[in-house]
Amino acid sequence: MSKTKSKKPKWLRILTIVALVLFIGVAIYGVTFYMSLSTALKDIHEPIERKSEKRTQEVTLQKKEPFSILMLGVDEREGDKGRSDTMILITVNPNQNSTKMLSIPRDTYTEIIGKGINDKINHAYAFGGPEMSMDSVENFLDIPVDYFMKINMEGFEEIVNAVGGITVNNNLDFEYGGVHFPVGEITLNGEDALIYSRMRKEDPNGDFGRQQRQRMIIQGVIKKGASLNSVTNFDSIFNALGNNVKTNISFSEMVDIQQNYKNASQNIEHITISGTGTHMGGIYYLVVPDGEKNRVQSILKNHLELEPVVQE
Repeated sequence: MSKTKSKKPKWLRILTIVALVLFIGVAIYGVTFYMSLSTALKDIHEPIERKSEKRTQEVTLQKKEPFSILMLGVDEREGDKGRSDTMILITVNPNQNSTKMLSIPRDTYTEIIGKGINDKINHAYAFGGPEMSMDSVENFLDIPVDYFMKINMEGFEEIVNAVGGITVNNNLDFEYGGVHFPVGEITLNGEDALIYSRMRKEDPNGDFGRQQRQRMIIQGVIKKGASLNSVTNFDSIFNALGNNVKTNISFSEMVDIQQNYKNASQNIEHITISGTGTHMGGIYYLVVPDGEKNRVQSILKNHLELEPVVQE
């Protein structure tokens, strides 16, 4: 009597092998992704010892409280600490599902907290790093500055290339650094993005125009980096971020922001602050009148849901 062996269908064996290969591949990808992310976050995180004078209690992200972050664009080169030529104060309100971005002109004349002098606000970074910048901006705007994020402007090229280039809507036709930037939607690689972010003197809006272009590049990187097409480049993206970005936001706080504040990024409003250009001692400054300063402070305080200050 012949014995009949039970055999699995050939297609089932093939499917099992393919599934196993895919599982191993995904597992390796996941481990590599996690290791790259962990390394990048370790490089990015830069804790500081500082307490805001404008808050009685630290902001709690788990409770979805509005918060602020100071973005510093710094030209750091070898042997030079640099200045924060780009200063953007960002407030995020999850209850209103909105984000406000205020570009602070680098020549703004104000008190440098911790130095005891009045000077250009961007000099605060050269005097005392992120802490003095945060303290000086906090004093200037009369609101708490909870976090900072420092971006090395020299690293724009590496970051933009890591995400595969970005697209911006250019509103000024100009040529700079041997590159022509026409009006309309343009695609930039890393080298062009760096050039695009630096032009200032030929812009009729001066420093305001340059800050707008830098802001567009930052937003372009965020948008492109969040796309699914960039996931395959995670290693180079994480390396670029680790090399060029520093922040005192911890990993757990990043998770809280992702979970509780992500809808706020869908509604971004840009705020401007104006002043009068003047020369003191042969140096150019931008003096912001009290009325303009109060207007901007009121907008930001309302967005952060701060209690009004009672004058005694």
